[in-house]
Amino acid sequence: MDESQSNNKLWCGTIPTQETIERAKHIKLVLMDVDSVLTDGKSYYLPESGGSAYETKGFDAHDGLAFHLLNDAAIATGFISGRKSQAVDVRAANMNVKYVRQGNLQKEKNYEDIVHLAGVSDKQVAYIGDDFPDVPLLKRAGLACVVANARREVKTYAHFVSQAGGGQGAVREIIELILKAQNKWQAVIEKYGIEK
Repeated sequence: MDESQSNNKLWCGTIPTQETIERAKHIKLVLMDVDSVLTDGKSYYLPESGGSAYETKGFDAHDGLAFHLLNDAAIATGFISGRKSQAVDVRAANMNVKYVRQGNLQKEKNYEDIVHLAGVSDKQVAYIGDDFPDVPLLKRAGLACVVANARREVKTYAHFVSQAGGGQGAVREIIELILKAQNKWQAVIEKYGIEK
């Protein structure tokens, strides 16, 4: 039995269907929303001199390591966010996220541009979302994923719903699913001295 077989102990969080595992085998690019996917949806405004405020967000450390695991497996990543935030740029740089598009709730053009630049097909894209602006991308992606706290209407379009909520390890759960489906999990964790 290889890593992609549905052994309950293998999966982090929700146990995927066989169809989801098959879809995950083709993924070469993982794109995602930011607010309520990589974060819990809250933004924090910190005062600066002169009366202005700096916006920041909280990101999950487990999700952060998952980006390094994807990088080790040569799977590209990208953020497509309806809002603009300097914190997102900083997080992307720290995680070696290749594609970052912000500031447009109509996300399909950004998706198309990234897919073209990456040289992949829709079938090779996983998209992770949570709310209405993500639906056009979920409809196109080969692996459509949503976080546990996604809007009910949006979950209808998902091949996979994480057990964890946004900003609480949901992205880690989905990245582990992809790496395990592709039989890359063991190779990327061996560098940490973890045995099968």
